Amino acid sequence: MTVSLEQLRRCHFAVDLGAARTRVYVKGAGLVVDQPSAAAVNTRSGALIAVGEFAEQMTGRTPDYIKVVRPVSGGTVVDIEMAQRMLRHLLGDKMRRMLRRKPRLRAAACAPHEADPLAQRATIETLVGLGARRVELVDTLIAAAVGCGLPVERPEATMVMVCGAAATQVAVLSLGSIVAAERIPVGGEAVDHAIVQHLRHEHELMLPTQSVRPLHLALSGNGLTPHGPASAEIHGRDVATGLARSVRVDTAAVRDAIQTPLTAVLDGIGKVLRGCPPDLVADLADRGIVMVGGSALLPGFDQMLRQATRMPVHIAERPDVCVAQGLGAMLEGRIEPLQLNPLAA
Repeated sequence: MTVSLEQLRRCHFAVDLGAARTRVYVKGAGLVVDQPSAAAVNTRSGALIAVGEFAEQMTGRTPDYIKVVRPVSGGTVVDIEMAQRMLRHLLGDKMRRMLRRKPRLRAAACAPHEADPLAQRATIETLVGLGARRVELVDTLIAAAVGCGLPVERPEATMVMVCGAAATQVAVLSLGSIVAAERIPVGGEAVDHAIVQHLRHEHELMLPTQSVRPLHLALSGNGLTPHGPASAEIHGRDVATGLARSVRVDTAAVRDAIQTPLTAVLDGIGKVLRGCPPDLVADLADRGIVMVGGSALLPGFDQMLRQATRMPVHIAERPDVCVAQGLGAMLEGRIEPLQLNPLAA
């Protein structure tokens, strides 16, 4: 683990600051915040107008003096002050008062694998500004593996893939540590961008990126799988006239458009497997890959990985909240470490 389980059991709350959503787990209360990482600000006065879901709905629909900002990018805090203001409003007065009563308030937070010291420091400063006296950082990959119930503490290989909005992280774990890992700068946002560009070039239709979430493509059934619907109707703005227009999009063409960003993920998986000992790779042939994160729900993504790797691929029961649940399990003491006692000479 990034820190000892004993230190994590002393923490009072945990924060998963993601590029798409922010989640807060409070010890004894469970998951109390699950909102988009967005804040709407009045640029004239500097006042915070909205946070979370309401701020997300304002994206692309505000007058000039209101700006929707995202203080977290790629799992890294890029605006500490705004991240603190956003978290204060998301927690609410009642929850903040409850946390302030704790003597020597401790917090835990996720950090992307091999995050640089500046990124780690920004996360720590954000939680210190909320009143935390001490902040423990946990590797996102380990928290995700714990959250989806993988036996990370045992001497056997488990492979987890965290599919985030800005990046995808892949790792093989054994004995509570990361054996090999890779961070690929491709996530759900890259897939959204590929769909936007496809619609613009092929159909001369403009769509804001926020409205092109793969799960909201009006694709019923199996969506972007070969067995899904052949076409779907998409509404947007005509590039030439600027008027609203609807087009019928061939789902096979959309599937081809998103292959490029998804191929980079396959390359990352291959690199991780090449860096593992053969015994661990043999374990993975039976257990396969567990997908977590919001982008794991992209229709057909798991099927594509299954065909490319020839390994079993499973999506966690609640992939979007696995990281927060893993942090909560460690805070509540539900994870027992493997005891490795040195042998007497």
